[in-house]
Amino acid sequence: MPGRGELTDAAWRRIEPLLPQVDGRGRPWRDHRQVVSGVLWRLRTGAPWRDLPDRFGPWQTVYERFARWEADGTWARLLEHVQVRD
Repeated sequence: MPGRGELTDAAWRRIEPLLPQVDGRGRPWRDHRQVVSGVLWRLRTGAPWRDLPDRFGPWQTVYERFARWEADGTWARLLEHVQVRD
């Protein structure tokens, strides 16, 4: 069961297909759901990245994924998808 403010299973199923896929090269990525929950926690609280709770993984990993997905348009695609009503 997700913690307060974290993604529900239904919300996760809706956005998971829109996230970049692991290409199998290099080191495996940390779980996308854990990282997305960390980003949402940080955005909700306004706390510095360094104050991210350990349950979300290393703050550097969460920040780097946030920045990478901002640069490649992933966050914009997610926002557009969740704003559209089926």
